Amino acid sequence: MTLTSRVLIALVTGLAAGVAISSSGSAALLAIPVYLEPIGTIWVNALRMTVIPLVVSSILIGVGSLPDSRGIGRIGGRAVMLFFVTLAAAAAFALIVGPLVLAPLRIDPASADMLRAQAEGASGQATQSAQKIAGFGQWLVDLVPTNPVRAAADGAMLPLIMFTLLLGIAMTRIADQSRALLMRLAQGVNAASMVLVGWVLVAAPLGVFALSAPLATRLGVAAAGAVVYYIVSASAMNAIFTALMYVAAWSLGKAKVRTFARAAAPAQAVAFSARSSVVALPALLRGADAELHLPLPIRSFFLPLASAVFRAGSAVMLPFAVLFIAKLYNVDLSGPQLVTVGLTTILTTFSVPGIPGGSIIVMVPVLLAVGLPVGAVGVLLGVDTIPDMFRTTTHVTADMAAATILARFEPAED
Repeated sequence: MTLTSRVLIALVTGLAAGVAISSSGSAALLAIPVYLEPIGTIWVNALRMTVIPLVVSSILIGVGSLPDSRGIGRIGGRAVMLFFVTLAAAAAFALIVGPLVLAPLRIDPASADMLRAQAEGASGQATQSAQKIAGFGQWLVDLVPTNPVRAAADGAMLPLIMFTLLLGIAMTRIADQSRALLMRLAQGVNAASMVLVGWVLVAAPLGVFALSAPLATRLGVAAAGAVVYYIVSASAMNAIFTALMYVAAWSLGKAKVRTFARAAAPAQAVAFSARSSVVALPALLRGADAELHLPLPIRSFFLPLASAVFRAGSAVMLPFAVLFIAKLYNVDLSGPQLVTVGLTTILTTFSVPGIPGGSIIVMVPVLLAVGLPVGAVGVLLGVDTIPDMFRTTTHVTADMAAATILARFEPAED
């Protein structure tokens, strides 16, 4: 049985057990979640401890792998610009449309208040960091950390990511020998972090059960309904953005919709079933060549790069999931906090690990950035299979659309 299946079974079992406990009225049964919660908290803490080394090392590897500024060339520079524009559009789409999609979702106010009170007690320094956001000016100042180590300790992920991004750019400007040494160090930390993540995920069924049972005990049947609503709405959000990528390929890439659809369909089928944009790369390359006839530099350089680091679907999912959690816990996010969610999402998508549920793991720093409880990650991880299918389909569709757009600026092949 796959890990995804075990986690899903644990989630369903936890929700069912929680609803049964909530309905029983038995004092003895109602005490069970009290003993389960520490187990869930331990698992979440174990997951959180992998985030900083994983995100920092991934960003350093991604940026440090680029040639120096003179060697990036026209494709590399345009690709990076297009990545950020598309990710910003995806995050903005989620933050604007997400509240409208979640508006019909109803959570009992008393239950939401209980969850919020518990979350405020458990969020610790992350909540305190979020309360420091007094306005846009202060938020802008906080982007540059006076002490990156302190930022990591406080859970201030956006300043830490900004520092790491600048450090990675600086790596491209130093001597080759020193750069190679730093790259080997980052690659070693990243590899070890991935092993650690694997160990933590082995315990995911237990952690998800220990998180979902107390949640369902507090919310009753509403918890199960909220989870189903999230699955359907999150999948629909990515499906809508996937459709927008067809519009982008037609309007900006000047590709015929029918031709683009034929080119992208095989890769979409692979991505939907395998939940991996890297596995879908051969189908992407074939469609780009046989159907769209894209230039060789786009096929040989851009598409492999996009498959490895470009996660447009995650840029839709992360803000929407944050909005869902805020709705679940009855937390109102301020304007600066929403901006923080968007920017943190854009930067963290480049470090999404290529494993099932990778986007959920990277969601932790986004939640920390605005002081929301990270315990909800366990619940979302358990139901991520279906949204992940749609999310990965968005990844490969955006890869093909971006390649089509960039191809317009490439000289014709002989």
